[in-house]
Amino acid sequence: MSDPRRPDVPSIPPAELTDDIVLLDVRRQEEWDAGHAPGALHIPSDDIPAKLDELPRDRDVVLVCHGGGRSSRTTDWLLKQGYECRNLAGGMVAYAEAGLPLVSETGEPPAVD
Repeated sequence: MSDPRRPDVPSIPPAELTDDIVLLDVRRQEEWDAGHAPGALHIPSDDIPAKLDELPRDRDVVLVCHGGGRSSRTTDWLLKQGYECRNLAGGMVAYAEAGLPLVSETGEPPAVD
């Protein structure tokens, strides 16, 4: 599956996420704090180049942002650096719409909008 906005970037729909996938959330801190997938790894997209050593090379990595744009661009960049990864089609909006679990760091109910 690919994102219609970026057909050159491999993508996966939320329904295909499995427990062995590392979900890499590239949103800003305040977005992450408001609501994110339990167990996700958080590295904002602007920080990725400086934190490449934190990315697992031996696991299936799927990047996610709010709607799929930032994570698609970051996925494309990582692929060009030799990393194996995919983009989560539709981002956290699609993730939440699929009824997948969310947690919050704010003490409020989790939200992704």
